[in-house]
Amino acid sequence: MAGGDRKMHIVVFPWLAFGHMIPFMELAKFMAKKGHKVSFVSTTRNIERLPKLPPEFESLIDLVKLTLPPVEGLQPNAEATTDVGFDEVHFLKAAFDKLEPEFTRFIESSPPDWIIHDYAHWWVAPAARKVGSLCIFFSIMSGWFTALAGPPKKLLDPSGPPPPPPEGRQPDFIPFPTDVTFRPYQLRRMMKLAGTANASGVTDFYRHGSSVTGSEAFALRYCREFEGQWLPVLEKLNEIPSIPVGIMPAVVPEDSPTEPPNPQWVSIKDWLEKQSPESAVYVALGSEVSLTQEELTELAHGLELSGMPFFWALKKSKSVQLPDGFEERIGDRGIVWSGWAPQVRILAHPSVGGFLTHCGWSSTIEGIQFGRPLIMLPFMVDQGPNALLLAGRQLGLEIPRDETDGSYTRNDVAETIKAVVTGKIYREKIKEQSVVFSDKALHDRYLEEFLEFLENHRKSKAKAVKKAE
Repeated sequence: MAGGDRKMHIVVFPWLAFGHMIPFMELAKFMAKKGHKVSFVSTTRNIERLPKLPPEFESLIDLVKLTLPPVEGLQPNAEATTDVGFDEVHFLKAAFDKLEPEFTRFIESSPPDWIIHDYAHWWVAPAARKVGSLCIFFSIMSGWFTALAGPPKKLLDPSGPPPPPPEGRQPDFIPFPTDVTFRPYQLRRMMKLAGTANASGVTDFYRHGSSVTGSEAFALRYCREFEGQWLPVLEKLNEIPSIPVGIMPAVVPEDSPTEPPNPQWVSIKDWLEKQSPESAVYVALGSEVSLTQEELTELAHGLELSGMPFFWALKKSKSVQLPDGFEERIGDRGIVWSGWAPQVRILAHPSVGGFLTHCGWSSTIEGIQFGRPLIMLPFMVDQGPNALLLAGRQLGLEIPRDETDGSYTRNDVAETIKAVVTGKIYREKIKEQSVVFSDKALHDRYLEEFLEFLENHRKSKAKAVKKAE
């Protein structure tokens, strides 16, 4: 890697989930606008399903399609988490690991200056070192959740990760009081998901630990203006620079003057326009959450009992069904939408008064950005700690759960919805934060600082190599 002011070649390689791919693509767009050569890498079907690049980016971002190898247990054409059930994601990870030879050939053909990668990429840093490329870990998770994992080096212990702290105690490595933790049922799910060897033979704890320790820095979708005290904790735990890239606020798409509007959006907008301001509940639990029949039934009945108008973006599943007669009883008051739902456009609409969410960080950011109070129903990974922190800041309420098994009742769903949508304190608090989360100029400055780090660090590494020679 030569010094000077030449533009960089940056490879962007997210995990196979659209909740990861979209923020990685936004990062790619920003760097490409600054004149750097950007290669966005994923599998063929995923790249074909990503939102079409605007014309100005078509010549700036190279979309690199890798062929996902088949593995036993993974259905054909399943290339993202949205294509599989929660219990089948480990088969996707086994297939992902088989991308290593093809990815290595790609970076050997044109060695990049930087590879920006995700948590599952434990084999990327060793491949990068062979061609002289630098790696940076980009986390789409919140800073507090990542800190709860503890020192990444301890996640590399072949005997397993360190045991979680006793119930009710925060980890010793967090130097300030916090209410962020895992509830018992969440912790059990987390340990089972991340700490158990699966079809890939590699635990998620090891993936995360190896991906961080093989990187020059730890970047994350975060800002100092909201819970910034977690950044120095991360830097100490990771033993590498922690760089917030801002929260990358969503941009509401504008209708094209030359193309007809999307007919799905026209239908959704027509329903939203009929609702009173800040009255409707938008319900979306992300692409990775798979509800059991009991969870789906209680949620559906809770929406019915609430009496509130709602738009429910529901992931299709052959294994669970809506209660008999549910849609007939709801009538025009509620919409169950099984196709593509333009979340940003829906949240931006003035008729939305509450967001029933799984509390994934990307969805949480969008809810706060548009000032929609949160009705929180977390299920996995970072969602539980996110909900605890957000409820503590009065940005919404979490639907009460059984502490041992995580179950909830329709009455609790209904009462929480009504309390949040009609609660003045939640609207006030979320709108205070929306000022920060919607400040594009603020968050663009974070991206500029991130890009400056990449440029300066590459130059210093190049000087060090030249001096050693």
